[in-house]
Amino acid sequence: MDTKQFTESPKVYHLVSSLLNEGFDKKEYSDVLDEAGHQYVELVMEGGGVLGVALIGYNYVLEQMGLRFFSVAGTSAGSINALLLAGMGDVSKPKAEKLVDVLANKNLMEFVDGDSDVKDFVKALVKKAGIVKMILKGSQVVDNLKKDFGLNPGNDFLNWLTGILNKNDIVNTADLERIFGAVPPGLIIRKGVGKNIDGLKPRFSVIASDLTTETKVEFPRMGSLYWEKPEEIPPAYYVRSSMSVPYFFHPFVVKKLPQGGPALENWKTLVKYEGPIPEAVYFVDGGVMSNFPIDVFHNKSVVPRLPTFGVRLGVSRNEPNKISSPVNLFGAMFNSIRHLHDYDFILKNPDYEMLVEKIDIGDHDWLNFGIDDASKIDLFVRGAEAADRFLRRFSWEKYKNVRELVKSMEEGLKDAKQNGSI
Repeated sequence: MDTKQFTESPKVYHLVSSLLNEGFDKKEYSDVLDEAGHQYVELVMEGGGVLGVALIGYNYVLEQMGLRFFSVAGTSAGSINALLLAGMGDVSKPKAEKLVDVLANKNLMEFVDGDSDVKDFVKALVKKAGIVKMILKGSQVVDNLKKDFGLNPGNDFLNWLTGILNKNDIVNTADLERIFGAVPPGLIIRKGVGKNIDGLKPRFSVIASDLTTETKVEFPRMGSLYWEKPEEIPPAYYVRSSMSVPYFFHPFVVKKLPQGGPALENWKTLVKYEGPIPEAVYFVDGGVMSNFPIDVFHNKSVVPRLPTFGVRLGVSRNEPNKISSPVNLFGAMFNSIRHLHDYDFILKNPDYEMLVEKIDIGDHDWLNFGIDDASKIDLFVRGAEAADRFLRRFSWEKYKNVRELVKSMEEGLKDAKQNGSI
């Protein structure tokens, strides 16, 4: 597919043109900018299988308004987009059109790389086959689950992502740090703001679930727990860990973890784990523990120099779960568990409602790896429409005022505790 089928589709072309004509490329979104006038923000993206195509539409519109992504984070599908954004050049460069090219022209069904029984079962699942056929096809893949704890090895995905990074001169984590982690030359703070850029450094972060030690893992920051030389690890490993949908993909297994006293101390310091270090660790989808890690860049004690924008896939908690069978009871439990941490954070930090936009994904199924071209374009358009809504309602000044109030409250609470008045 040609990227123009996405970026110049009538709805996207019209809304970008309208935003430009109305001056939204001149609106203030951040106090960090470069000499070319690009404004810098942090971006956190939710997981959601093939729905991740919609995230690209969202990112594309923000880039068209002159925004650049200084730090990026995500889980599962969000982690794929985060690594592609980080791995396709320094933070001053626009990336969304490159993402369109690599994702739009990838047959996502190739990620279903299990045996023929698995492929038949997934096709029946995607097509919502009848109960009899599902039972028949399901019975043929039980051995896969018993042997490998999942249906698909995930090798096609890992090789695909590794190949893209290699083409962009990224073989290991040190390469990613060198390219994406560099502060753009000419970075400045907006005039009239009494701050400077000291200490600002781009960050890349993805979330994975370590089931062996019950740890929510942030890669690459916690890489030293699992590898002797984390700087030599291919970044695609982090995303392969984050996107390992339980039972759909094999868990991502890391063996021969660092052992000994310093390693034990590292576990205690980073994640408060005090048990013996396992010989191997099983990772599954980061969404099991945090599907929308909006807190990853958060510091409540300061008024930020640049905002953390968040984008979600779908509208959640807009109707009660219908629980009438063991199957949807399990589904309700799983969804509650994977969203609990993220909901709790937003409830405790309501200022984040000002930063988060939800993409209406319509009837698209997150598991539809057989998604057709028209559906990919529709998801891209839905992401672009969400970006349009967000840019029109977001106010950087109002957000800073709220954060100033939050900071004052935090300082008052801290003083009260020190004085013993509470």
